[in-house]
Amino acid sequence: MLTAAQLTGQDDSLLITLADGHRLLPEAAVAFSRLQDDAAAAGFGLAIASSYRSYDHQRLIWNRKASGERPVHDDHGAPVAVLDLPPVERVQAIMRFSAMPGSSRHHWGTDLDIYDAQAVPADYQLQLSPQEVAVGGPFDALHRWLDARMAAGQSHGFYRPYGVDRGGVAPERWHLSYAPLAALYGGQLSVELLERCWDSDPEGVLLRDILEAQLPDLLLRYVAVSSNWCPAQQVPG
Repeated sequence: MLTAAQLTGQDDSLLITLADGHRLLPEAAVAFSRLQDDAAAAGFGLAIASSYRSYDHQRLIWNRKASGERPVHDDHGAPVAVLDLPPVERVQAIMRFSAMPGSSRHHWGTDLDIYDAQAVPADYQLQLSPQEVAVGGPFDALHRWLDARMAAGQSHGFYRPYGVDRGGVAPERWHLSYAPLAALYGGQLSVELLERCWDSDPEGVLLRDILEAQLPDLLLRYVAVSSNWCPAQQVPG
């Protein structure tokens, strides 16, 4: 289990740094290296776009989106005029693709966003968008290969926590999570833990009053994942 600071991205002491500069927990890093080797043998350049993300980094993303400094997009990639929305709807628009500070799975060292580096030129501007992983998109073939590996139990413990749309977070086929550890950590986050995390933050979280007014529902809708996001045998007893 993780401490509160580790769970919320405020303590990264357990992580190791990979050759590409990304950071993961050691067990997840070893498993991902094996998945990369399998992908390479199948002709794919499985690469990490994003891995560990600190609380401070997540708060910066959140506050910039909440203030309109950073664009927010809808499911089709179109920009959303968030400052024209009522605060509650602004929160919902942001949380479709971005987590509240302290609640991101990227805080744990088990989760990462991936792409196929061999499918695009070196100067390709990666978007991590639904269009990139859709049929005909540059990363469609990689994800169909991953689908087959997951179905066969050959993905070295990696599965998609946001593989289907449950009305909260948009489907993110590019987001992989190391289930043997992440399945444990997911149950640790609570309203009280998150509020204590925000209390200790001198910078502050924009729209905090709106978040706290509906925090139990937000955790259920946007943070909790389906009970069958990974096979039962991946969940430690």
